[in-house]
Amino acid sequence: MSEPYRQPAAEVAAALGADIERGLNEDEARQRLARHGRNELAAERRVPGWKKFLAQFKDALVILLLLATLISVALWLLERDSALPYEAIAILAVVLLNAVLGYVQEARAERAVAALRQMAAARASVVREGKRRSIASAEVAPGDILLLEEGDTVAADARLVRSASLQTAEAALTGESLPESKQTAPIAEETALGERSNMVFSGTAVTHGRGRAVVVATGMQTQMGHIAGMLKEAPAETTPLQKELDRVGKVLGLVVIAIAVVMVLTILAVADVRGIAALLNVLILGVALAVAAVPEGLPAVVTAVLALGVQRMAKRNAIVRHLAAVETLGSASVIASDKTGTLTKNEMTVRAVVTASGRVDFGGTGYVPEGEVRVAEKSRIEISRALTVGDRANNAVLQERDGRWSVQGDPTEGALIVAARKAGLESDELGKRFQRIGEVPFDSERKLMTTVHQDAERDRVLAFTKGAPDVLLGRCTHELVGSEARPLEEQRRRQILQTNESLASEALRTLGVAFRTLPHDAQVDEDVEHELVFAGLIGMIDPPREEAKEAVARARAAGIRTLMITGDHPVTARVIAEELGVAQVYARVSPEDKLRIVKELQRDGSIVAMTGDGVNDAPALKTADIGVAMGITGTDVSKEAADIVLADDNFASIVAAVEEGRAIFANIRKFLRYLLSSNIGEVLTMFFGVVLADALGLTAAGSGGVVLPLLAAQILWVNLVTDGAPALALGVDPADPDVMRQPPRPRGEGVINRRMWAGIAYVAVIMAAGTLLVIDASLPGGFIEGSGSLAYAQTMAFNTLVLFSLFNVFNARSDERSAFADLFSNGWLWLAVLASLLLQLAVVYVPFLQKAFSTVPLSGADWLFCAAVASSVLWLRELGKVLTR
Repeated sequence: MSEPYRQPAAEVAAALGADIERGLNEDEARQRLARHGRNELAAERRVPGWKKFLAQFKDALVILLLLATLISVALWLLERDSALPYEAIAILAVVLLNAVLGYVQEARAERAVAALRQMAAARASVVREGKRRSIASAEVAPGDILLLEEGDTVAADARLVRSASLQTAEAALTGESLPESKQTAPIAEETALGERSNMVFSGTAVTHGRGRAVVVATGMQTQMGHIAGMLKEAPAETTPLQKELDRVGKVLGLVVIAIAVVMVLTILAVADVRGIAALLNVLILGVALAVAAVPEGLPAVVTAVLALGVQRMAKRNAIVRHLAAVETLGSASVIASDKTGTLTKNEMTVRAVVTASGRVDFGGTGYVPEGEVRVAEKSRIEISRALTVGDRANNAVLQERDGRWSVQGDPTEGALIVAARKAGLESDELGKRFQRIGEVPFDSERKLMTTVHQDAERDRVLAFTKGAPDVLLGRCTHELVGSEARPLEEQRRRQILQTNESLASEALRTLGVAFRTLPHDAQVDEDVEHELVFAGLIGMIDPPREEAKEAVARARAAGIRTLMITGDHPVTARVIAEELGVAQVYARVSPEDKLRIVKELQRDGSIVAMTGDGVNDAPALKTADIGVAMGITGTDVSKEAADIVLADDNFASIVAAVEEGRAIFANIRKFLRYLLSSNIGEVLTMFFGVVLADALGLTAAGSGGVVLPLLAAQILWVNLVTDGAPALALGVDPADPDVMRQPPRPRGEGVINRRMWAGIAYVAVIMAAGTLLVIDASLPGGFIEGSGSLAYAQTMAFNTLVLFSLFNVFNARSDERSAFADLFSNGWLWLAVLASLLLQLAVVYVPFLQKAFSTVPLSGADWLFCAAVASSVLWLRELGKVLTR
């Protein structure tokens, strides 16, 4: 069978073996249900909780940390230098914390298809064996005859066989702003989903009229099911940060193994290692150094920084559902935005009313009854009459709840009520004067609606009519000019139609309004819609958000391209885009088109933030690098498929979230710069300390020929003290003032770029050289003559390395800006440095910690010497920044 919308209704029913009057019999319905399946969306195969939890441990860095845990336990078992394996416990706690956080996030994530299922109608009215029956929507079968009335949710895709003023709201499925009027005639040419006016679709709502339709598709075969299938097939995209951390984890794994092997081989080559005990010490050191090279605090700090960023974004109305999405939004180079409900409010607004005396423009947007209206005196009566007709020939209700205005009923009729309020016409006063006594409902064939009222002030009966301007004009014999009804000449009719075309070219949906006086005993039927007095044209649109234009401009300044991707009409899309300054528009697109556009943008190297609010947006939201859904007008489906939900449905909030995301990404780079430079500095210290042991005087007091610049426990302590609080404090550093004047990060660029690696290496070399200089100056022999013991020299080196890290934390705030710029803007950083310093003091002076870490007390002069050497990393890095700038 070809597409049902292209065939006559009777042929569609015949092909399905359906009787339009009697419907299916119960036996046939059961057989069809057994054959086609229940009318519901396929449920996701449930993944056991334990599998989801174990999946959190598959990242390379996490695996590396688990290996580090095992190694630390092994070291503790061999040395027994503390009551418990504290390092192993700390690393394991970090890994478990990340796993729990990841599990909790995932448990809330993949519910998009479930939300689609909830959108389906709970019950449906059908004809079975000639009788009206209410059945569970899941029991609707192909060939069933659906009975549709205002307020119903359509249970399945169906071909209309009868329509009485039927209108359905399909914005969530097609992106159309307005309810669609339905008819029964076949459509000869192939059309887009939003133009299939003889079809109704599962999950959409009947807003007006009634109808009868034969079901042509159920369950996963419906348009809603098709989107659900696309949603399931859309891969869960890993963010740039996740990819980069996984890559860093793999690289670190290889580096760690290499360090352990090279270190052990170097010691064996240059030192006189004798005996099993000495060999065992060498192996322990190699392993400890490898563990020290791993920034075990990295996953925890990343998680904590992203979580803090989530809180900041929430204050700017962006609710983050997936932690890793925070930095991705900051990397966005394209925002592919839906029009309806995102760039616009999805609230029809009257823009202009044209009467015999000219045009009056209306300010304000949406359903809030506020906005500037400048009415010339000569137009005042005409505008009042035109809007009175629009307000009274109307079944919508304007209401305010919790400070938010909304319309119950048809959005077009709601816009007319709002326009009347802006013009000073009050609902209560109009209601008291014009009491409704009858109605001729809107009909898609007539394209008109009329209400009949008793005028309490002038003892007369009036008919108020609104509808399609061309149809209405044909029913009019006069036009309102001032307070008089003048005959409508042919030339004037042509002028009105030209004005109507002009309004349409502005993407305004137009309505004509008219009225007439009726005899008191007139019968209320279609005959009253003749000999009308034309009152005017009303043009309305779903307008752009007032703040969206500025947000688009801010995005452009930040190097972010804004595209409009909508299912709406091209003319409407073009006008809205021009008002907002959006250069590129895709209109009349299907869900498949949206998905294809997103994938093409990604293939071109763009990091795509896709916004939307409808069911039709969900597959693209899930596939995009970052999906952004609307919190107020958005469907549950779009929210569940998205990474971020906007609490205020405001496009400007997306740009604000981009700013937060960029600041967070910059902070991630800061602590990566800090952690890696400090850890590599430790590795270089140990490596060259062994290679240059003779030159530094480290051979004098060796045991078994192996003398080390630092002990394994001291190396692990340096990581514990310096990798935690200071790194976390860098994660809450204030944003750079120029963050939104820089271009987006290229898709292929890693979190750590070449410039960062150069800075990391430079700092690491300074730290290693400075620490080895302190060792040399503390021991007899070497380049600088000293007089201290090995324990003293190791304590001095230990102290210097910690102080190097604490000075380095200020360097790490930028590769370009001076460390002294806004030096005191981050109070947490100073607290973290102070806390680390106090812990180091404890290790040097508290007796039981001295024993555990083999330290000796240092004098004030010793501390000054260590601090002076360690501060070199700050001054030399500052010099490097000056030369770079």
